[in-house]
Amino acid sequence: MRIGHGYDSHIFEKNRKLILAGIEIKSEFGLKGHSDADAVIHALIDSIFGALSLGDIGSHFPDTDNKYKNISSVELLKKTVQIMEEKKYNISNTDITIILEKPKLRDYIDSMRESLAKVLKTDIKNISIKAKTNEKMDAVGRGEGIAVHCVSLLKNIDE
Repeated sequence: MRIGHGYDSHIFEKNRKLILAGIEIKSEFGLKGHSDADAVIHALIDSIFGALSLGDIGSHFPDTDNKYKNISSVELLKKTVQIMEEKKYNISNTDITIILEKPKLRDYIDSMRESLAKVLKTDIKNISIKAKTNEKMDAVGRGEGIAVHCVSLLKNIDE
């Protein structure tokens, strides 16, 4: 078993779609970033690479490479899963905490879990997603952006 922690944050930007865990969320703003800026998937990818001691998302999918410009983060997660499987690991479980003031995510949580479970090739019961506010503290609390924490436990396929 190996454990990894991931973190990502992005500021909000008008005239972009808000994509979280591969799901479009109804919102008046999206996240600023080189790819689709899916902070949930970015934190998840970092947790997987962390568990495998393989660096971070930027070392595998650099934002200086135009082939990743506006790419769906689901595609990046699929490539990450391939790497994880080549290393003989898969997801035991993952626990994700999304911190933002708005929009409210309660109605999207199950769809987000299903989306991630499909790409990770695991049961939805192995995916936990929680949405929290930052109680108006700091930039996230002022509604300027989002922060996401993720912890993933990987199990060796051969064990």
